[in-house]
Amino acid sequence: MPPAPPPPPVPPPQPQPISNLTHLNKSKAALPDFFLAALSLFAFLSSSSSSSKSFKFPAFSIQLNPRRFFKIPSISMEFPNSNSKSLTFTSPQSLSEWLQPRLPSHSFASWGVIPGTKNLHNLWLEISQGETSLADSNPPIRTLHVLSLRIIDNHHRLLLESHQQLSDGTLRNRNRPLSEKMKPNETPESAVYRAVQEELGSILGDSDYSQLVRIVPDSYRLKIEERDSVSYPGLSASYVLHSMDVWVEGLPDGDFCTVEEEEYVNSEDTNIADHAVSVKKHFWKWVSPESVDF
Repeated sequence: MPPAPPPPPVPPPQPQPISNLTHLNKSKAALPDFFLAALSLFAFLSSSSSSSKSFKFPAFSIQLNPRRFFKIPSISMEFPNSNSKSLTFTSPQSLSEWLQPRLPSHSFASWGVIPGTKNLHNLWLEISQGETSLADSNPPIRTLHVLSLRIIDNHHRLLLESHQQLSDGTLRNRNRPLSEKMKPNETPESAVYRAVQEELGSILGDSDYSQLVRIVPDSYRLKIEERDSVSYPGLSASYVLHSMDVWVEGLPDGDFCTVEEEEYVNSEDTNIADHAVSVKKHFWKWVSPESVDF
């Protein structure tokens, strides 16, 4: 068989015109511009995000600069206290006669006797002032609206009331945020300033509390808890809890104590109030939010 003929020679590559290479020059020129644009965008995002950081704890969010809190003109929904529809009693004696057949005798007899409890005069005052309602049921249920304030500071700490000193000399453990019974038809926001003034006023002085207190936006929560009353053993209670996060200017950095004025000093029932158990002193401490569970 004759040998195969050799392959034809490969022609050398033809040089491309200069116009066909311009896209390479453009790509090389665009590469530094791309990095510069990306670097500028990164710097912009970094500077804008650093001015509005926040720390989120399990139950609330705290802005780094509490002075930027703004006062909420009004809560979006009002929750009037319906305690004005409570059963009424002409005297503590009439209340006692109504309660005795509806409560265990040993529980009722412990009111004002066991340290930390309140007495019949306290409950009658709460009802007469519209702070508490009693359902016409057996067993009776005590219903009240309670404001719970989670006061926070610059160090992201939470203010707790550790305990109270009562007028009978006993101490009552609390370990909870500032809490205050709400008045009839009182909105949560208006209750905030009254509660801070009544329980912390002895250390804050006579100030404009609308300027001292800032409500954290979107921190309002409403929930209902049903449990036995600590103040009145044997009496079931339904607590309508209105909770908010607030920042209060002028509070001490360490543990402190405040003195509360007489609760019913302006009431027409001062003679009965003299027989009630009242809070004389509040003891406060700052704790980390992670150490509590509310």
